[in-house]
Amino acid sequence: MKAISTYFIAPVLVLALLCTSSCKKALEEKPFSFYSPENSYKNASDARAAINGVYGELYTYDLFIQPFWNMTVLDDDHVSGADWFLGSTGAGNPQNYWGVDGPWIGCYTIIARANTVLENVPNITEIDPEVKNRILGEAYFLRGWAYFQLVQLYGGVPIRLKAVSAENPETNIPRATVKETYEAVIADLKAAEANLLPYGHANAGEPGRVNQGVAKAFLAKTYLTMASGASSGNVTVRGGVDNGYYTYAKDVVKGLEGLDPKAYYTLARDKAQEVISSNLYVLTPNWVDLWSIAGRNSKEQMWEIQSLAGSAFINNLGVYFSARSTFGVGAVWTTNNHYKDYDELDKRVLDGITHNYQTLQGTYIFYPLSQAAKYKVVNGINYNNSGSTTAERAYTIKYSGVADPTVANSDAFYPLLRYSEVYLMYAEAENEVNGPTSTAYDALNAVRFRSFPTTGSPAMPVPEAYAPASMTSEQFRSYVLAERARELNLEGVRRFDLMRWGIYLQVMNKISTGQNNISKVRTTKNLLLPIPINELNSNTAIKGNNPGW
Repeated sequence: MKAISTYFIAPVLVLALLCTSSCKKALEEKPFSFYSPENSYKNASDARAAINGVYGELYTYDLFIQPFWNMTVLDDDHVSGADWFLGSTGAGNPQNYWGVDGPWIGCYTIIARANTVLENVPNITEIDPEVKNRILGEAYFLRGWAYFQLVQLYGGVPIRLKAVSAENPETNIPRATVKETYEAVIADLKAAEANLLPYGHANAGEPGRVNQGVAKAFLAKTYLTMASGASSGNVTVRGGVDNGYYTYAKDVVKGLEGLDPKAYYTLARDKAQEVISSNLYVLTPNWVDLWSIAGRNSKEQMWEIQSLAGSAFINNLGVYFSARSTFGVGAVWTTNNHYKDYDELDKRVLDGITHNYQTLQGTYIFYPLSQAAKYKVVNGINYNNSGSTTAERAYTIKYSGVADPTVANSDAFYPLLRYSEVYLMYAEAENEVNGPTSTAYDALNAVRFRSFPTTGSPAMPVPEAYAPASMTSEQFRSYVLAERARELNLEGVRRFDLMRWGIYLQVMNKISTGQNNISKVRTTKNLLLPIPINELNSNTAIKGNNPGW
């Protein structure tokens, strides 16, 4: 196979052309590897083509064209939507969704391709050593990222660190424990951190590639996930039928029993601090700019799924999440209850929710009914229809900043890591280690201040911007969890937060039936996804599916 362009977008476009001709075709045709071992790895172009093939799986019908975000974003307490779209995954029935096997297949495809890179690129001599190490770092990172997703979604999984070959023919690999899987994640992310280059380095690569700061942040996120999963204590969450505040005694996540939470929180805090102390990243001053075309790949958007208008490299995020859609209106929105968890001055709801829009059919709608004085008449246009079950919908703007919002598939970018989350990880971890110290407050308020107006001279954040003073450790813990929900709403984080804190079942079942009659009832089987039947049939070392499946 000839080497592909060194530009990252090229291999993605090639893969998109292969994968998007039809949903059915994409599901039936599963190439084992984009860059097979039969190819001779001779020079830098071969190495780049190989690592591009690893990234390429992110842009398929296994992962981020739809299945991965469908099975994570749609399954939490703060999301609602059309019953025709949320009736499977969004209602706790992922087995009824056509893409249910996607995360498993996609992650293991990434792993297989990364293994091939790690085994062959070291032998290349016609390459800049710095670029060579970076490519190896990318492969380590993507493999570690894939195992991180797998262990969160499925529990302990088979660990495959070598490509299947004549020398390594064994395909029947038993499941590792949860702890062993996390150990594999950490080992890969540490190797990635050691090999990758810092953001802004001349050889760090094009936008869309991971760098050293991304590896550090995901190490912090891994440690944080393990620490919170192993912790005991209480968490207060706003929700239920009445949108009240309920305190839950958290469950220890199965498989993480006996871990030292404080030790892992210390690791998480220190690694997040390394990212912050690097001074390579900054919060975008104006929150709404994050979601514009100009705001893509900013110093806050640390890692995004890329897209390109006018090509096959597009997705349907915009059509599902935006207020105006080729469906008429979008199919996914933030619940009314979560909307009420924002202060009225908070730009994340003031600017981040679409308050006035026109449907495809021409109807003018405003949101919410409770703020009719502000949104019913705007620029001489009368907006109506609020108060009905079809209109009380808080649509996000996060996926609306596209080149052409009138088409079904557009160039929305999907955030995989933002710098604001690093601050919130630091705040959470520092609180769990030392309590709500001034540094924990500073990290928390750094995220809040950006989203509120200022007042006075010199300009200072308005009083509403400050997190409540003198919170206890438990109150601070709960507040950070709520702040993560406000900051990272509909970015695929909330479900994982509820899971790692061991409160997913309690929070979901407290709602029972949510907005638009979407069922939030969950049972213990919903704590993990089902392992694909094809995997169980082909890998006889796995002795059964996850509980309940």
